[in-house]
Amino acid sequence: MFRTTIDLNCDMGEGFGHWTYGDAPDAALMPLISSANVAAGFHAGDPNQMDAVVGLAAEHGVGLGAHPGYNDLQGFGRRTIGARSEELVNDIIYQTGALREFGRRHGVPLQHVKPHGALYMTCAKDVDLSTQLIDAMQETGPDLFLYCMSVSETYRIAREVGQPVIREFYADRDYDTSGSIVFARKMRPLDPTEVAEKCLRACVEGKVTTVDGQDIDIEFESICFHSDTPGALAIGTKLRAHLIQNGVQIAPPSHDT
Repeated sequence: MFRTTIDLNCDMGEGFGHWTYGDAPDAALMPLISSANVAAGFHAGDPNQMDAVVGLAAEHGVGLGAHPGYNDLQGFGRRTIGARSEELVNDIIYQTGALREFGRRHGVPLQHVKPHGALYMTCAKDVDLSTQLIDAMQETGPDLFLYCMSVSETYRIAREVGQPVIREFYADRDYDTSGSIVFARKMRPLDPTEVAEKCLRACVEGKVTTVDGQDIDIEFESICFHSDTPGALAIGTKLRAHLIQNGVQIAPPSHDT
């Protein structure tokens, strides 16, 4: 397995009002990536930040994605909220629609939807929630990519019904032996060179080392790093350069992927 082209995505716009989260400005990260997951107001983000980040995506030719989360500003969407699937899907539609309008304003079509944080992890395990989310996307955005883990109910169900889907590899998260990421509420600083080498190995060999030292197979079309990871700018800069230097180009996903 050698991937000559990969999507590189990052979570963006994750502040609120005068508050910012993470140490890397969106304007510095945007030139490094090919797809942006833009917070849509529930876990982070607000109309002014959404407008600014979508404008940056338009300027740099970056694929635009909605990043809907649990309605949890205080917990940054990393706490699970026990709501019915119908309510959560409506929350996702609401946030996605808001971001789509900013995309229209800037002439950028919506490329994908990627649930945030705890909602992403809930979708991965919850058959009913994933089913209802994908049914809604079939109605409101049948051509939109849905970003998820390869070992998730979300991926399985999307494939069954023909919703375009992109599997992610997480640059700045650990993996367990099931192939799932180890969910983290707060990230430790990482070595950018180690992160870049981990991602290159995943692209070249299709392997990742788990938290208990085992090598497992991993399949993906996109690599994600988080803007709130300490040192995100250094990680993104090193990661992009290392991939390109080793023959892996960075580009948004296509429906031919």
